[in-house]
Amino acid sequence: MRLTVLGKSPSWQDAGGACSGYLLEEDGTAILLDCGNGVFGKLRQRIDYVDVDAVVISHLHADHFLDLVPYSYALTYAPRQQPVPVDRWPGTDNPARPELHGPPGARETFRKVVGCWGNNDLIENAFDLTEYDESSELSIGPVRVTFQEVPHYTETFAMRVSSQNGSGEIVYGADSRPTEALTRFATGADLILVSYDPDQYYPVMHALLKADAAGRLRQDVLGDSNRRLSSALAARPDGTAATSPKR
Repeated sequence: MRLTVLGKSPSWQDAGGACSGYLLEEDGTAILLDCGNGVFGKLRQRIDYVDVDAVVISHLHADHFLDLVPYSYALTYAPRQQPVPVDRWPGTDNPARPELHGPPGARETFRKVVGCWGNNDLIENAFDLTEYDESSELSIGPVRVTFQEVPHYTETFAMRVSSQNGSGEIVYGADSRPTEALTRFATGADLILVSYDPDQYYPVMHALLKADAAGRLRQDVLGDSNRRLSSALAARPDGTAATSPKR
């Protein structure tokens, strides 16, 4: 699987950056994990937005889903998506409509947000929207996604993404606070992405590094869009991770 970090900012995006958004590509399938502020523009720099097969949202905080709004406008109003010819686009009977998988309450939340200024069904019409729960298992092309509820200020789900082609397993912890549930869920993963608050950072990574020391995790990597995801986290003598939290 190919992973591209589109955004890793906290709830206020970095200058020139974006909030949470991770693009996974595997054997012709493209999946977007979270779609926070600024992510849609970053996505367009990487691939064509109509080629995304599915978007999976970890929880209903704005910095993890807000760019579903411009994404929905593109899918709804872009000339290429229309049934009749517009400019150089010939018209289509099969406009792109990616899958959108959100946690419980996603449909109601999206309706409240976009209903403030327009049609409340904007997002659900642009995407094929379903809601998952902790027991759900998604199959998107060769990719499988399972879920683990983790502690946060709102109902939040970590995701374990694996390929049926055997090309690896990635765990995305979303905004989880320190929890044994995430450590257990991440056991055996090749890559772990942890989105975190600075005050929570060291306990979370310490727990994961301890699991690695026990031989239960093969590699812990912190996503950072400003550098390559090429080296595992190094542990300091006190067990904390030798890298900077997002800020």
